[in-house]
Amino acid sequence: MSTLRDLAEEHTDLGPPDIDHLTRLAGDWQLLSDLSFADLLLWIPIRSEGGPRTFLCVAQVRPNTSSTAYQDDQVGKIVGGAEVAHLDIAYTQGRIWREGDPVWYGDTPARHEAIPVRLRGPDENIEVIAVIGRDTNLSTARTPSQLELNYLTTADDLAQMVADGTFPPPAHPGETTSAPRVGDGLIRLDAGGKVTYASPNAQSAYRRLGFNAHLVGEELSVLSSRLAADPLEGTDAAERILSALRGEAPPRKEVEARGATVLMRALPLMPAGVPIGALVLARDVTEVRRRDRALMTKDATIREIHHRVKNNLQTVAALLRLQARRVDAPEARVALEESVRRVASIALVHETLSMSSDEAVDFDGIVDRVATAATEVAATEISVKMRREGTFGVLPAEIATSLVMVLNELLINAVEHGFPAPDEDAPPAEPSLTPPAPTGEVVVSAHRFRKQLHVTVADNGRGLPDGFAADASGRLGLQIVRALATGELRGSIELRNRAGGGTEAVLVVPLGKR
Repeated sequence: MSTLRDLAEEHTDLGPPDIDHLTRLAGDWQLLSDLSFADLLLWIPIRSEGGPRTFLCVAQVRPNTSSTAYQDDQVGKIVGGAEVAHLDIAYTQGRIWREGDPVWYGDTPARHEAIPVRLRGPDENIEVIAVIGRDTNLSTARTPSQLELNYLTTADDLAQMVADGTFPPPAHPGETTSAPRVGDGLIRLDAGGKVTYASPNAQSAYRRLGFNAHLVGEELSVLSSRLAADPLEGTDAAERILSALRGEAPPRKEVEARGATVLMRALPLMPAGVPIGALVLARDVTEVRRRDRALMTKDATIREIHHRVKNNLQTVAALLRLQARRVDAPEARVALEESVRRVASIALVHETLSMSSDEAVDFDGIVDRVATAATEVAATEISVKMRREGTFGVLPAEIATSLVMVLNELLINAVEHGFPAPDEDAPPAEPSLTPPAPTGEVVVSAHRFRKQLHVTVADNGRGLPDGFAADASGRLGLQIVRALATGELRGSIELRNRAGGGTEAVLVVPLGKR
């Protein structure tokens, strides 16, 4: 299904500011739909070579407070003629259309309304760029309660603000449009800031904050300031309610008191440009914040554990390094130094995890550090350059720990065996006029394909010896690589000569659920 932006760009001449406004409207209009007990359909006129105007539906929202008028999705539908006469009137005359008899969609009777959508341009010109169809399912009509009457009155005020170009309000950075909702708790204020209506859920939210009387008649800004546990927080909440009464749309605010937390959103009500009060949505988020704090504590504990594991691994590496300096046997010293590198590579993963908020790491930085270390410690006199192509992306910890071990072994092998140091006992080479050998290069490439990570470590060195078989090799490094690649990583590993010279190791790791 194409998005609102895709449909608008493909079928209309609307500019980026127009489309941005419609996108913000579609992100905030669940509020209007729920207050109206109606489906909202966003219609835009499409290009035509003369003839009657036709409209394209680019977005739709169903109410959470009532039955939908449409069982089928209307997005992408193009209509014209008598079917859109109400849309055409609202678009050309710039007024809300409420006339007409009910229409039928199959067995469902519905009432049509049309709301022009205006956008205030930088030169203060206001023009109609689209129309909202507000279609109410009449099959469940009944005598409205006080709650429903307040919902409908507020919906009409917001509809007029859409027609005026003052709704939706500007978005605030970092805010989503998912909460609070109409059903969470609704409070309507008059122009003086006093509560004229509070839904039962809104009343319950303030009762959690410590106010047991009825909200109607209370000055909400003063009450919210008095209830807040933190005086500064209370003052801030009061100021946001007052700014909504002045016609502004402040960011949302959480108020805490008596162990409870209520999220509030204040919206100005100013149909036809006249401030008549404000709408305050209140949601009890006490349990949500309790879980958030528990998760934060858990995350901090996990990060501390990774930090301590990293410190312990670095201590082990330091002890092995000290032991290697005291060993006289060359083979034992080399074995200990290899163990130091292996432990240090695992410590890199835990160091990264200790700075992350989840059990995943950005693996590219780890690969770059391991590659740099491999060139620094490898016993070769040839200058070897390391290069990475592609990106590993973010990997879960259980993959990263084993993968960094495999890459560490492959990179060390590529440098030391692809570009070996000259034999100290061999006679010096005869002077030659041939140019020196090119600089050695090891390339680590990675890409994702069909839920698999494909990794290649390739060098331009001397290649594998004749008759080489990885499965029969007695080298500890290759045994580690095979065991981790096929066991912990559940993948495959292949070592082979490159067509252009050198060696390449090809590793395939599945990234699905483990």
